[in-house]
Amino acid sequence: MSFPPKPAELQSAFSSKLHEPRTAVVLGRWLGATFLICFATGLISHGLQDPPGWLRGHLPSRPVDGYRVTQGLHVISGIAAIPLLGAKLWTVYPKLFAWPPAKSVLQALERLGIVLLVGSALLEVFTGLLNTLQWYPWPFPFRQTHFWLAWIAIGGLLLHIAAKWPEIAANWRRVRADREDADAVPGRRAFLGGVALSVLTVTLVTAGQSVPWLRRLDLLAPRRPDLGPQGLPVNRTAQAAGTVDVSGADWRLAVTGPHPYTLSLDELGALPQYTAQLPISCVEGWSASAHWTGVRVRDLVERVGGDGTARLRIVSLDRDGAYGVTEMEASYARDPLTLLALRVNGDVLAADHGYPARIIAPNRPGVLQTKWVARLEVIA
Repeated sequence: MSFPPKPAELQSAFSSKLHEPRTAVVLGRWLGATFLICFATGLISHGLQDPPGWLRGHLPSRPVDGYRVTQGLHVISGIAAIPLLGAKLWTVYPKLFAWPPAKSVLQALERLGIVLLVGSALLEVFTGLLNTLQWYPWPFPFRQTHFWLAWIAIGGLLLHIAAKWPEIAANWRRVRADREDADAVPGRRAFLGGVALSVLTVTLVTAGQSVPWLRRLDLLAPRRPDLGPQGLPVNRTAQAAGTVDVSGADWRLAVTGPHPYTLSLDELGALPQYTAQLPISCVEGWSASAHWTGVRVRDLVERVGGDGTARLRIVSLDRDGAYGVTEMEASYARDPLTLLALRVNGDVLAADHGYPARIIAPNRPGVLQTKWVARLEVIA
């Protein structure tokens, strides 16, 4: 095939009648729905993990499973978009090589939207999939790049819809009265059925990492939520954090504020203990529930002289990690379910789960459930 390909060559190479508008519109509807779900839940995740200043005082600690649901949907819809994106690109593939690329300014804008949409969508699902594996073979920061690629993809999608709206509207519904319409194309139902089946299959064999009742089908997901020390997965180990040799006898919790104090592990254990069933929900999509026992964070805040409006800065013994220092908004700090946990499922925390003490809070990303806590700084 010559380059640029000639119309006759394209017609020969892509002879299937499924390369037509009605099939493309049906796939576009499905793909658009997954993109919008993925985009909306991604914004929620980004807002909870790295809130802008105007949002900081309004982060909700309830529902308890909020982040588990939204981030699970984010990863599920992102994985489901992979076969849909492949099918959509196959359907419109001949038009991507139309020559000349633009015959007018309007068509040039349309083609620009396609370039932005296709390029950003491919990068978004590729980097997102590798993130679920915690593999980052690129030099740029994943989270910020993933965030801005999402905006570019949505912008490209809106531009593409605006440019193609007449064609989309004309093929949105089947025209039953006309047997020669696009619905008469042989094989369309089988093709769309195969795409739908592939989406359903890939969802069923990966969604179990966040949907408990699908756990038995969790064949291809990168994580099993029930595997790991004390029956829970671990992203960052004590070995990686350099906290393997932390001694409970020597460890002290420093709480700073109007009336600062320190507590040994025994003193912390002598305070009123509370148990809460809370999930750890990670950005990679997996989540797992456990029974956590420890001291309520709001009791520690009140003891130092803070009130219900106080924020926290949490400092970990893991100083080299990306989240060695995190901040907790007042809505979490005053929630009675937010704990400085000492035990999980009745057992003392394993080193990989944050021994001697870790944070566990409702509706909070896993990276902010700080392990190996050394200091709580109460900020008025």
